[in-house]
Amino acid sequence: MSKSGLWVIAAVAVITLLSLVYMALTYEAPQGTTTVVLPSPTQQQEADPQPREAEPASNSLPSIRIEPERPAPAVASEPEIAPPPVEVQPTAPEPAEPAEALVQLPSLNNSDGFVLEQVSALQNGMRLTQLMTDQQLIRRFVVLVENVSRGSLPQTELPYRGMSGEMPVDTLDENLFAMDDAAFARFDQVIDTFVSVDTGAAIGLYRMLSPLFQQAYAEIGYRDVSFDETLKTAIQTVLQTSNRDGPIQLVKPSVMYLYADATLEDLSAVEKQLIRLGSDNSAKLKTKLRQFAERL
Repeated sequence: MSKSGLWVIAAVAVITLLSLVYMALTYEAPQGTTTVVLPSPTQQQEADPQPREAEPASNSLPSIRIEPERPAPAVASEPEIAPPPVEVQPTAPEPAEPAEALVQLPSLNNSDGFVLEQVSALQNGMRLTQLMTDQQLIRRFVVLVENVSRGSLPQTELPYRGMSGEMPVDTLDENLFAMDDAAFARFDQVIDTFVSVDTGAAIGLYRMLSPLFQQAYAEIGYRDVSFDETLKTAIQTVLQTSNRDGPIQLVKPSVMYLYADATLEDLSAVEKQLIRLGSDNSAKLKTKLRQFAERL
């Protein structure tokens, strides 16, 4: 390098140095500003002692932490105050309706007096008791009902008194007779007395005596059969008979009169007895029995 070149470089260096000195002497720090000092990484870790949770990756779902639900604080409820006891006035018991269970029934062997007493208390009961027997009434009534339910009639041991005297007849010839109207009139008092009894009261009496009827029914072999049903059957047997108008002709081959018409003689004992009552009395009897059947 030439000597002149070295002098140029030296001059430039001197001028640069002098410029730096001048700038240092004339520089003023700006007012109203704050100098911010950035901490080093080590100082930053010491200032933040709690570790931070790692941020989830951009391709993963955010994690959700479910806190358990805390039970609501119990609220003290006000104590229930029971109302003061109400004084209940005792009410008078209602009068009990007459019931069979409230009646002390006698034994079957000693029931006749009790039955007659109860029957006499019915409407026209005194007249009815005059037509009844006073021995083994319950047992005889049960046997009669059982026979009638089969269309038959017992010849003896009936619960009512039999008719006295021979049946009035009109003589047509020495072998043929006809029933006189007086023969039917013999039963007028019996039928009128029977139909005059109050139906409801009679049914009540039957219900009261029902245990005795059932006991007597068991004695003749029907231990597992309801006497009520047998009584209903007996009533229907009577109601199903047809009325027969006169004149009714009779024959008397022996001491007993028989119907001259073989079709009448072949009828059941119940049907033949209704013929002896006469059509008017039979109609009255059936009307009363229908009333009983409706109550049973």
